[in-house]
Amino acid sequence: MVDILNKTFTQRTAVACASVLVGDMATIDALLNLKVPKGNVLEVARTAGLFAAKRTSDMIPDCHPLPIEFTKIEYSIDELKINIEVTVSTIYKTGVEVEAMHAASVVALTMYDMLKPIDKNIEIHRIHLKEKSGGKSDYSYPSLRFSASVISCSKAVFEKKKEDVAGEIIVNYLEKNKVELKNRIVVPNQLSEIQAAIQTVLRQNESNVILLYGGSGLSSSDITPEAVIPLLEKHADGIGEVMRSYGQMRSPNAMLSRSLAGTIGNTLVVVLPGSSRGAEESMNALFPYLKHFLVMIKASKI
Repeated sequence: MVDILNKTFTQRTAVACASVLVGDMATIDALLNLKVPKGNVLEVARTAGLFAAKRTSDMIPDCHPLPIEFTKIEYSIDELKINIEVTVSTIYKTGVEVEAMHAASVVALTMYDMLKPIDKNIEIHRIHLKEKSGGKSDYSYPSLRFSASVISCSKAVFEKKKEDVAGEIIVNYLEKNKVELKNRIVVPNQLSEIQAAIQTVLRQNESNVILLYGGSGLSSSDITPEAVIPLLEKHADGIGEVMRSYGQMRSPNAMLSRSLAGTIGNTLVVVLPGSSRGAEESMNALFPYLKHFLVMIKASKI
């Protein structure tokens, strides 16, 4: 599956740890009592770590600049070991694990540099990622199973005059996200046909989500939203906004899409663009967060 979280803005936090082992308790005493000739080791190292988190992209070739929203550097001392914990947060499209580990390593190196004149036995120990949040795992529900029906609203696909590329993209996303495909239906872009297909799926009562694609633009034949809206019991406007916003960052034509979503009973209904690119970008925007929405529906039993 495409790394969706590298393309979607969300809150991300990473916590990294490192430790510095000194050779003598006299070194710890000097550090705590501000007797180290080079200055206040903990505060200078903390400042260096803050700089390091923000300038990771200058040091690591595959890291690009991102807005660091929050950085916290904490210490604890366990006999001859100085433990370092760095927390970094951002609201962006990539995680901050490397930024946190880079900061932890620079904090440790700064301590090493400041303490080496008084202690020749200093060692930097394990630098590692302790935890992270805001990634794909936060929206993963391995114990829960979801099912979907897919409806193509296209006269050309219905008459087999056009290959259903968008449908293949949508079905592949469902498969890779372990969402069971219950139905794959093709109807012409006619209001009554679209509504009948939706009602057929609803009567089966087996699908948690219905994904319709095609007929969501502004031409006279694009009537999928008009077919779906009267059937919705609750509107989920944010889903359509996210799909358009995601697409708009990649193509100005996304503003013409009338993608939308809402619920009918416990079933989520989503209207996607019919183009292959629009379908792919919309699925990128939806997953894995769509699963979280479905969990909410299951829990609330709308």
